[in-house]
Amino acid sequence: MNMINHKQFLIVSSMLSIFFSNVLHASDLKSGYEYLTPATQEMQDDEFANPGMTAVEEGRTEFHRLGVNDKTCATCHGENGSKFNLKKIASYPVYNKEYEKPFTLQEQINFCGEEYLDNVPYVYDCTDLVELEAYVRHLARGEKVNVNITGALKPFYEKGKKLYNKRFGQMNMACAVCHDQFAGQRLRGQVLSQGHSNGFPLYRLGSGKMTSLHGRMEECFRSFRAEPFDRGSDELINLELYLHSRGNGLPIETPAIRY
Repeated sequence: MNMINHKQFLIVSSMLSIFFSNVLHASDLKSGYEYLTPATQEMQDDEFANPGMTAVEEGRTEFHRLGVNDKTCATCHGENGSKFNLKKIASYPVYNKEYEKPFTLQEQINFCGEEYLDNVPYVYDCTDLVELEAYVRHLARGEKVNVNITGALKPFYEKGKKLYNKRFGQMNMACAVCHDQFAGQRLRGQVLSQGHSNGFPLYRLGSGKMTSLHGRMEECFRSFRAEPFDRGSDELINLELYLHSRGNGLPIETPAIRY
């Protein structure tokens, strides 16, 4: 596999044409799973060995916890989510007509908790909400990501795409530099993936903890030496919309394992 050093990475990335296309065709899509070693792939596939399953089990507990009105998520969605439409889970973010914006799965969970359980909404990306998201997405594991960006979602998708290609920070970096232009190459010992979101929330071996998609975005912005957007902000929700739709056709892997 080709090796590039950090200085070469910055020089070449700054010289690449601004007209570089970051559109991936379905046949070109590679989940981060394909960049793992066989041993790490086995760890992800084995629910007893996958450390992310701890968060999934915590999410299961939260799913069955009584709300203020003595109802639970299972009241509507069935014991262990048996009544869920798994294809619907794989379609998030979706457009919410009432709020006139994209709704992520975390936002939908919060909306349901407030509307149907009389609960106080979670803080976006807090531990309990990430665990609930991990549990719900795990139920749809293997389902193909299928985010519909036509109609009312299109403007938000375009904003997310623009953000994905925009350079930030002291290092003048964009998401597209790592995950489109240099995907498959090494940077400081790490193989750069295509940056797909089909495994989130996921477990990172490097940090030893579960990481949400917005949490990973925050880490990336800090690595650019850029001020990150707030988790749950319009900017990161638009970027999430773009990333999920960019990976349409990939199977949900939650909880994936990454380095």
